[in-house]
Amino acid sequence: MPKSEIAAETFRSGFSCSQAVFTAFADGDGLDRKAALKLSQAMGGGMAHLGFTCGAVTGAFLAIGLRHGRSRAEDLAAKEKTYAVMTEFARRFRARHGEDLTCPGLVGVDLGTPDGYRNAVDRNLFQTRCAVFVRDAAEILEDLLK
Repeated sequence: MPKSEIAAETFRSGFSCSQAVFTAFADGDGLDRKAALKLSQAMGGGMAHLGFTCGAVTGAFLAIGLRHGRSRAEDLAAKEKTYAVMTEFARRFRARHGEDLTCPGLVGVDLGTPDGYRNAVDRNLFQTRCAVFVRDAAEILEDLLK
């Protein structure tokens, strides 16, 4: 099954956007599902509904870091590789969804406010917008990490 489908199913089952994207890729890089879900939880909803970077994007960034990130301070090649892949991911995601990578900018409401969250639920934005961001992030990531 493609990682994009795994991510989509994880999101549909009730996990956040960041959890769905990161967890779909983490097991291939040595991190078990439970640890991946816990690690990526705080990134959902624009980082805990604070309105920062979209969770699908931060989940992808975590996966890129897990795959390419450095574990020794002197490994500058790994650092540069990580940043290069993240930059390419962001370029491709922006090509599909516009320049704004923030959760409110993509979803169209501020999930950090009761009214914004209620608006998102009432308008079914998690299923109609966020599900697309999860799928697209995982598709892009799958291509970049192959």
